[in-house]
Amino acid sequence: MQALGAIYLLYIAISHIVKHAKGKENADKTKQKSGSGFWMTVLKVEVADIAFAIDSMLAAVALAITLPRTGWGEIGGIDTGQFIVMFLGGLVGLIIIRFAATQFVKLLKNYPSLETAAFLIVGWVGVKLVIYTLSHESLAIIPHAFPESKLWKFIFWGVMILIIVWGWLISVRQKKKQNQS
Repeated sequence: MQALGAIYLLYIAISHIVKHAKGKENADKTKQKSGSGFWMTVLKVEVADIAFAIDSMLAAVALAITLPRTGWGEIGGIDTGQFIVMFLGGLVGLIIIRFAATQFVKLLKNYPSLETAAFLIVGWVGVKLVIYTLSHESLAIIPHAFPESKLWKFIFWGVMILIIVWGWLISVRQKKKQNQS
């Protein structure tokens, strides 16, 4: 699931950046041809919500299987306590993503140029999923412990902060230009 999520996130990020690089005129024509608009955006947001909810669920599963059995019985062959942790992890992840998406849409209305930064963040999260996939025990292309290492966390959050700061500075500069015009 992480590999599929990574492919999807990288696809939508790269697709947006390529369209943006070709120029706004060509991107507008492509949007019109592909049927992009409000409902296509809603669909994309919902698919992203599902992808992130699945990632939250996978994280909850990884946590739950390390917990000791509670002895409260089983649900679907899984210890009830572990099942509750998995269920709540997925539910909380979905709620948080829904809230964050709503706030982000409001922010994009005020600063539309943040869209590219948002797609860069989506792509960077896709890279994170690639790292997790490549470090999976069954692949072991990179060391299994690398995604949890201080080095990777420093790199991931450092790049994330750089993207956010760059996106914010560019959007504020463009907003000032629009206000002066």
